Amino acid sequence: MPDHKIDPNQWISLYSDYLFNYTVSRVSDRDMAQDLVSETFLAGLGAMKNFKGEASERTWLISILKRKIIDYYRKINSNKGRAEVRMHYNSATESEGDWLEERVADPFDKTAEDHIENSELGLAIYNCLEKLPTKQAQVFEMKTILNYDTETICNELNITASNLWVIIHRARTAMAGCLEKNWF
Repeated sequence: MPDHKIDPNQWISLYSDYLFNYTVSRVSDRDMAQDLVSETFLAGLGAMKNFKGEASERTWLISILKRKIIDYYRKINSNKGRAEVRMHYNSATESEGDWLEERVADPFDKTAEDHIENSELGLAIYNCLEKLPTKQAQVFEMKTILNYDTETICNELNITASNLWVIIHRARTAMAGCLEKNWF
């Protein structure tokens, strides 16, 4: 039986360059590519228990990243209409896969339970944010909650972009662990 363990402590050194190059070639924006890779690592941390070992760790992370890229295009195209981004499950033929817009949930189909759950998640996020070291909390809030761009954060906190990358990764890793303990 295959070993299903993955090691998120090695993700940056093993996969960040590959994932970044993969992403930047698809979104043509270095800052956005860094953000999407960072979000991929965070999503991977949250989904570690779902890793079945049917693919390599890198392939699994790429599948998460593909969904992040699709979400990115859906977001930037939402004002212009539905994004025509094709999601391929099997790269053998162009005809396989399904259209993204057929799978997107209706954002107006919210229940009272969804609103309560979102409120609880918001409280859990801010409780976890208070437990982070000051610099990590600042960077996480500016990047993830306030949606500041990389240059603004670096200028305001007097840090380099690569330092920001490390800080945000550590903050998101800590946040994922805290949320897993206190919210899930």
